[in-house]
Amino acid sequence: MDPFSTLIRTASHERHVEAETSPFMTALLGGRLGVDAYARYTEQLWFVYEALESGARDLASDRVAGPFIRPELFRLAALERDLGHLRGPDWRATLTALPATRVYADRVATVARAWPAGYIAHHYTRYLGDLSGGQIIRDKAERTWGFARKGDGVRFYVFEDIANPAAFKREYRALLDGVAVDDLEKQRVVAECRRAFSLNSDVFRALGEEFPLSA
Repeated sequence: MDPFSTLIRTASHERHVEAETSPFMTALLGGRLGVDAYARYTEQLWFVYEALESGARDLASDRVAGPFIRPELFRLAALERDLGHLRGPDWRATLTALPATRVYADRVATVARAWPAGYIAHHYTRYLGDLSGGQIIRDKAERTWGFARKGDGVRFYVFEDIANPAAFKREYRALLDGVAVDDLEKQRVVAECRRAFSLNSDVFRALGEEFPLSA
C-alpha cells in the first residue's frame, strides 16, 4: 500500500487543482481584480485559521493530532497584522464571513472538537498549501499591489520560523506516514481532505460572485 502522504496527495489532486484554478483566484493572480478583492479573501482566511488554531491548543496532547501542532506554522497573528495593513486599525469592526466561509470554519471547528484524525486533513490542506502555492500568491501580491517584500499585507505567507520549507514538508509527510490510525480511518481522512478542498472552492466561488469580472 502507498504511504499515507502519497494517498492523501493523489486522492485530493483533482479537488486541489479545482481550487487553485478557480475563476476568482485566476483573476486575482492575473492582476484583474483590485486590492479590495485580495483584502476580502484575507478576511475569509481569518475565520478559517481562527477555527484551525483555536482547536490546536486542545489537540496539542492528542495521540493522533498532537504531533502536527507546530507553533511555527500558526498564521493567525500574521493574518491580523495583514488585515490591520489592508483594512486599518479597526479591521475587526467590519470583519464578516461569507456564508461559504462560515460553513468551512464551522467544519474545521467541529472536527477539532470531535475528530482529531479529521483535523489533520484540514491542517494538511491549509498549511502545506500555504508553504507551497501560497508563495506564488505572495509574489503576485507584492508585484501587483506594491506590498513590501515579505512585509505587511503578505505576512500570512511568510513562515519566519521555518528556515527550510522543503525539509519541513518532508518531515511533515513523514508524520503523515506514521500517523497512528488504521487503514479505514486513513480512508476517512482522505475523504475529509477532499471535503476540505471543496469547502475552499466554495469560498472562492462566493468571492467570485462578490467580485465579478466586467465583460
